[in-house]
Amino acid sequence: MKGRSENRLRGVRILYEDPQIFVIEKAAGVLSQALRNVDENSVEAALGDYVRKGQWKSSRRVYLVHRLDRDTSGVMVVAKTEAVQQWFREHWNEVTTKVYLARVAGALDAEKGVFESYLAEDEKFFVRSVRDGRSGKFARTVWRAVEPPAGEPPSTLVEVLLKSGRKHQIRVHFAEAGHPVLGDAKYGPKPPKPPPRAKGTPEARRRRPVPPPPLCLHAWKLSFEHPATHKTLSFEAAPPRWAKQVGRAVPCPPLTGKTPVPPVQTGKMPVPKVVFKQQRQKGRKQKEKRNDKRS
Repeated sequence: MKGRSENRLRGVRILYEDPQIFVIEKAAGVLSQALRNVDENSVEAALGDYVRKGQWKSSRRVYLVHRLDRDTSGVMVVAKTEAVQQWFREHWNEVTTKVYLARVAGALDAEKGVFESYLAEDEKFFVRSVRDGRSGKFARTVWRAVEPPAGEPPSTLVEVLLKSGRKHQIRVHFAEAGHPVLGDAKYGPKPPKPPPRAKGTPEARRRRPVPPPPLCLHAWKLSFEHPATHKTLSFEAAPPRWAKQVGRAVPCPPLTGKTPVPPVQTGKMPVPKVVFKQQRQKGRKQKEKRNDKRS
């Protein structure tokens, strides 16, 4: 294990590193993965530069296990090999516990509750609940209020325990319940437009564009079984300014009652059989093309 908790890589802070994984804290505004052929800062790009150590010809890279939205801050785990990435993806819900903090609009009807629905994404990349389970994926969100409603208009700070990891799950569930996450321009109400002002007046010249409010969603705590040692590791990212009062009073739930998952072997990570088969087929096709050209 390498203690590099102070390393900062363009919006990425390394909390933990070993031969199999990184655990990092992502800042709000940083992508988990940038689009192809787009030069934009992301977790994948920053850690890729870190493992290549300035050698741009190096083929070393990192492998994302899960993602956080651009405007969501918090803790993430990233694999160093494809085998570790595949192991996490196959057992993700069984070996992880994910706790989020969110500030939602209004006063909730109860101190705690559960949202359950099937989520589906349409052609405009908008996620919503659907009745037909065949057209969506099951999502379960467990939440509890951390503090009474405060402010004007009122908002409530909630702790959220994800039992599944669907795209925009927390944002969609609270928005559909009538309590959207503050700062959510996609699923929440649109921010009011400033009143029109006459052009050329001193007031208009002094006016500057108002930045949008931050998305009040934070991946607070993450516990998981290590793919090689099979031990439980727990990490947390300090709450942002809009959730400072939460402190450290809520412990991260332990991993209990889980079915043991076989660990990935230590040392040289094995190449998955599926990947090996694909590589063998690709090599066979390339060899056939070379033979065809010669003939």
